Amino acid sequence: MTRPKTVITIDGPAGSGKSSTARELADRLAFDFLDTGAMYRSVAWKCLETGVELVRQDQVADAAARLQIELANDRVYCDGTDVTDAIRTQSVSDAASIVAAVSSVREVMASLQRKAASGMQIVTEGRDQGTIVFPDAGCKFFLTASLQDRAQRRKLQLQQQGISVPMAQVLEQMDTRDQRDVSRNVAPLKPADDAITVDTSGLSQNAVVNLLESTSRRVLSL
Repeated sequence: MTRPKTVITIDGPAGSGKSSTARELADRLAFDFLDTGAMYRSVAWKCLETGVELVRQDQVADAAARLQIELANDRVYCDGTDVTDAIRTQSVSDAASIVAAVSSVREVMASLQRKAASGMQIVTEGRDQGTIVFPDAGCKFFLTASLQDRAQRRKLQLQQQGISVPMAQVLEQMDTRDQRDVSRNVAPLKPADDAITVDTSGLSQNAVVNLLESTSRRVLSL
């Protein structure tokens, strides 16, 4: 099977640097960036805003099916409302991990993601991009890092939002999310068989992007 050379996938656990790395890699390669995490966060935000009980998978699935998500100019819109900042809160982050385990939600999101990538040159990041959504992607990466490193990055993100959370709490929340992502029945977090695994522990973002850029150019003959 000939693989399309228009899709680069970057999967990995929370805090491994997927989003920032994918965004910069897309800029360097003049590709578009698809923020799939923002899509799941949008569903979570909508559920929290409208009082949908996260344990009611039928209600969560219905909310996802009805929701209009637009990603434009580095902004995220849900049914016309700019939620770019709202979806980055800890409560939405926790809820996103729960709604992402709903099979029908993943089906809706995967369909939207494939539609967004159709005919485009895309760098996309998430947890199932190389395994489920784009199994024939031309180049696949799986970013990982120690729990301590990932928690430190998350704590810094929260501090930049003016939120102070004890490191012990961040570690516990991230470990819980890891377990949920790895053990869910639908599209569990794992590297694709043909993904290139990169441990970002102790590495600067620039060093990680340099590695992914050189590898992408070599693999895809860019």
